[in-house]
Amino acid sequence: MTNPRRYHLISLGCPKNLVDSAGLSALLEAAGFEASDRPRDAGLLIVNTCGFIESAREESLAVIRDLARHKKARQRLVAAGCYSQRCPEELAEAVPQIDGLIGTRRWMEFLDLVRSLDEADAGHPVCLPPEVPAAQECTPALHRVAVQGASAYLKIADGCRRSCAFCAIPLIKGPAISRRPEDILADARWLAENGVQEIILIAQDTTDYGRDLDRQITLAGLLEPLVQAIPAVPWIRLMYAYPGRITEPLIETMASHAQILPYVDLPLQHAHPDVLRRMARPADVDQVRRTLARLRTAMPGVAIRTTLLVGFPGETEAEFEALIDFVAEERFDRVGVFTYSHEAGTPAARLADDVPAELKEERRARIMQLQQGLSLAQNQKLVGQTLDVLIEGQGEGISVGRSYRDAPEIDGLVLVQAELSVGRIIPIVITSALEHDLLGRPA
Repeated sequence: MTNPRRYHLISLGCPKNLVDSAGLSALLEAAGFEASDRPRDAGLLIVNTCGFIESAREESLAVIRDLARHKKARQRLVAAGCYSQRCPEELAEAVPQIDGLIGTRRWMEFLDLVRSLDEADAGHPVCLPPEVPAAQECTPALHRVAVQGASAYLKIADGCRRSCAFCAIPLIKGPAISRRPEDILADARWLAENGVQEIILIAQDTTDYGRDLDRQITLAGLLEPLVQAIPAVPWIRLMYAYPGRITEPLIETMASHAQILPYVDLPLQHAHPDVLRRMARPADVDQVRRTLARLRTAMPGVAIRTTLLVGFPGETEAEFEALIDFVAEERFDRVGVFTYSHEAGTPAARLADDVPAELKEERRARIMQLQQGLSLAQNQKLVGQTLDVLIEGQGEGISVGRSYRDAPEIDGLVLVQAELSVGRIIPIVITSALEHDLLGRPA
């Protein structure tokens, strides 16, 4: 039976969206709403959308349309998040059953939107205008975290001040706004008190943290008090670094604290200077090589992940071959590869999309084929070693978990031949290696 005080929330996209979804849930539950896993039981249906690239928008639209098809007369459907921020009119036209729209910069006003839904005219959704310069700050009492089992994402900033030619994030999120260190530390302590074993720091660019604050604190300057504040949390993981911003103090801080995992997520996008300049990205590839070398010297065994973009306008075969050579040379532990597509409003959208779609896919496949062999070789080096593994599931004689080398959802897994306690970090002897995953047994 549909209950107007129940809500059903679907969160799409990245972990940063997941944190916003957790914030929406906290706001609703503080106002007396109850979460429901079944859409038909909820009076309020919410989709926290992703609008970063076309495929993400298509997924968001499909999910909204599915809810709209089964929507009952007493139910209210709200589209929130990045797609709503970027294209509210497009969404409202595509799905007339939408009752409300709210963008990613104003999600903290969600309760105001909910109160307005019953007063809205039929066929005219309530829309909180997205025209605010940046995401609003939340009350310190509202944790900016998303707990996933024994792990949790902790957002340290919103927005982005970078001007990458292909990226729509600054258009959606607005400029970078760092959270106050004391609020981040309070969230971390709360997670520790609730038994979280892994805290994952996220932002559009974690290495840009603090530059907008009066105190000019850096990421390294945040990590030092964070480590002291949560001694019971064994793993702290950093995500979304930026080329040229992994400084010596940051490397030294990571290397000197066992809690901070030797794991670096560094989206490089390309390795040819001319392509990087067209992308409006840092183009000093030799500096990137030096940074990677410093990371590997300071933290032997460090796991390095990168993300690459192929088929950017004007990418020649020679420029692509330089990227292939770079991947072979640096032997990254993990690589994600995307094909370029125009995004409205970005500088790159003014360029000719002159690399054929089939060539983009061919180039993507070539890098992934190369990387599969490199990843397998990296994994084979670990056979016989003992790794700490955070156990996330078990059944039928097998446990599944992650080591320090594996961020949730995007990296590999460790499969263990035993049923172990979920939520614990357990030493595992690695017995075999696959291209993406490891196999092992309890030490």
